[in-house]
Parts: sequence; C-alpha cells; structure tokens
Amino acid sequence: MIAQMAEVIIIGAGIAGLAAASKLQSNGHDVIVLEARDRIGGRIWTDRSLGFPIDLGATWIHKMRGNPLTDLVYRFNLNTQITNYDKHWVYDSQGNLLEDEAQDRLEARLATVLKAVGKRRKQMARADADDMSLQDAVDAVIPAWGLSTQERQELNYAIATEIEHDYAADSTELSCYHWDEGGEFAGDDCLFPNGYDQIAVGLAAGLNIRLEHVVQTVEYDTTGVRVGCDRGSFQANYAVITLPLGVLKRGSVVFSPVLPARKQSAIQRLGMGLLNPVVLRFPSVFWEQEAELLGYIAANKGEWAEFYNFQRVTGQPVLVGFNASRYARQLETWTDDQILAAVMTVLRTLYGSSIPEPDAWKIARWEADPFAVGSYSFIAKDASDKNYKTLAQPVINRLFFAGEATSRPYAATVHGALLSGWREADRIENLD
Repeated sequence: MIAQMAEVIIIGAGIAGLAAASKLQSNGHDVIVLEARDRIGGRIWTDRSLGFPIDLGATWIHKMRGNPLTDLVYRFNLNTQITNYDKHWVYDSQGNLLEDEAQDRLEARLATVLKAVGKRRKQMARADADDMSLQDAVDAVIPAWGLSTQERQELNYAIATEIEHDYAADSTELSCYHWDEGGEFAGDDCLFPNGYDQIAVGLAAGLNIRLEHVVQTVEYDTTGVRVGCDRGSFQANYAVITLPLGVLKRGSVVFSPVLPARKQSAIQRLGMGLLNPVVLRFPSVFWEQEAELLGYIAANKGEWAEFYNFQRVTGQPVLVGFNASRYARQLETWTDDQILAAVMTVLRTLYGSSIPEPDAWKIARWEADPFAVGSYSFIAKDASDKNYKTLAQPVINRLFFAGEATSRPYAATVHGALLSGWREADRIENLD
C-alpha cells in the first residue's frame, strides 16, 4: 500500500495536537492529524446527549489571568462562568452540616500538616534520604496532634479534595519530594456553559484531520517517519506524538527503533492519574441552589467527597460527583446501577430518604478508555518534574513530543497541553 505523504504527521487531535497542527499549518506546513476517536478533543469531551452540554473530561480553565486559554476564549468569542469556591457547603459522614468555623478549622489543620510535611521534606533532603509517598510523610507527622477519629476523617477529606482531586492521584502514590512542583497563573477558575470542546473546534478549523485512524506503529530514522494505522500508512519528515501518558505506558503504539532509555524511564516513573465525574440529572433541585460546591466527609477517605452544582451552569437540576484514584478505579469495575446506588446512599444521607432518583446520568471511565488510559499525569514517588522535561525531548529531530505530560511547568492542565503543542511547532519551525 502506498503511504500518504505530508510534511508533518500529528498523532492525536487533543488540544496539544490541534495546537501544534494549527500553528504549523498557519506557517505554511503540510500537516495531517491522525485521531483514533470519532471526535476531536481527546480528554476534552463535551457530551450533549442529555439535551445540554456537560463536560466529562477537562472542565475548568484553571486561573484565567495570563492563561493562554483565556486568549482563545476571546478569539473564539466564548461564554465562560467563574466558579466561586466560597459557596461551599460541607457535611460530615452522618449528614450534619459543618458551620463555617468548623470548615475554617478543617482547612487550617491541613495547612498545618502540610507545613510539617514541608519541614520533614527539608530534613530528608539534607540527609539525602530516599523519597517516600506524601501519605507516608503525613502519617509520620500527625501523631503529634493526637487527632480524634472525626478530626482524622476531616483531614482525610481535606487531603482528598484539596490534593487528590487536583492531582488525580492518591496521597499514597504522590512523591513527598516533588508532588506539588509546577507553576500556575493567577485569577479565577472558570468553565464553559456551552462546552469546553468549543476550544478544540476553534483550533481545528481548516485542519486536515483523519478521524477513526488508530495509530499502531511509528518507524523513524534520520530520513523521516512512517506511521502505520488501521486505515493505511503515512509518511512524513516529522511526527508530533501527543499520545497520553497512559497510552505510552501501555505500549499501545510500537516505536521502531524503541524510544531512548531515558524517555522510557520517564514514561514509567511518572504517574497517570484518574479523576472520573458522575453526572446526575434529577427531576428537580433538592440541594442548596446557591451552593456551587458540596463536600462530604466520608468515613472512608475520598468516597464521593465532592459534588458540583451544575444547575448554576446548565440551568438543569444537575449534580456532578467526582472521585479520584483508588475509589475511582474501584467504581470503574462497577455497573452503572451499582454506582448510582452508591451515590444515592450518600445523597440520601445528606438530604433525606425522600429525594428522587436521577432520571438521567452519564458516567466517565477514563482508565478504561484505550485512547486515554487515565485522566492526567502526576509526579509519583521516586519521580520528579525533570521526567516531564525528558519526555518532551525530541528524538533525532524526527519525533517530537507534546501533551500535558510533557509540560514541566503546567503538567496535568489543558493550558499545559496547549503550550506544549505550540512549543513543538516552534521547534519544528526552527529546524528549517
């Protein structure tokens, strides 16, 4: 079979791939984008099957001031809505609402514990000690406070919502040394009432995108690149690889020759996290309409710890529950009915046995998705942010790597993926 020709092949039509392709094409390069799914966007996935847009992957722009995504919001004339995290109701495991003072104490306790962990981390560094997990470090410092069972549950809730949901990783997986490295912009978080995929659609305008092309092999040498997929082969001078870290870990795409040892090591050391939303539409609103965020201090850490009131966004009676890492993986093995039974047990603990069943729902299972194999990357125990830099390095100036897991300052974010795509486009441009 004769290979189709292009100057640059982009593997993946997520934000990184679309960013690279749009910039290269605007600079006059012949580009083909190969995408395994039947849609663009990758881990941005806006579902409209319930009659309104709801994001099942990336949901927020994190910190709008100075964020390159904000420029795209203005370029594409998109509507956004700021999230006010102060509108936050928290319930204990018996369904009792915490007073504001109790919430303040809960947040202060986490800050105190993390400060103690920071001191321990400095002591470890001075002693040139091996890395440990963040949870091991927490467990080492908390005996000094003699926490009650309730206080320990509150601390677990704070760790789950403030850390584990942000990093899509259990505290037992995160590196004590490096878990919180990385940069951020300033300002508010916002989401898209009409769907995050508008960003992908804007970037994709005019691009040559081949959907449902599952890449299987990437062969490369000093003369160029040959990409094999289930619908034929493609030949190019260069390829930009935007496969998610989870896909690289699984080895679904075979590289020939194999990737350099340092890059393989970075792939294995970094963690691929999991954060799954469960979208519930009800006949009517039974929760606090003014709330934006609802918290639940479960007896078991991280189980249904956060719900967002998307009625304020969609105009529909919708709650979205989030679960991360360990519990999210457990739920992925359950049926929809089992998951709905579990979440309704929690909601009835908070709002009473008479609340209605949901009349529609959507459940994401990102780890089971063969084209994602997780949600986004994190710095695991024995890894560091240097692994992100290694993953981003080109191979013989033929293979270029983009995606959130190649963004040393902004890993695990859409803006990190966007910037990485532009970075690799510039790198190819500067070869000429």
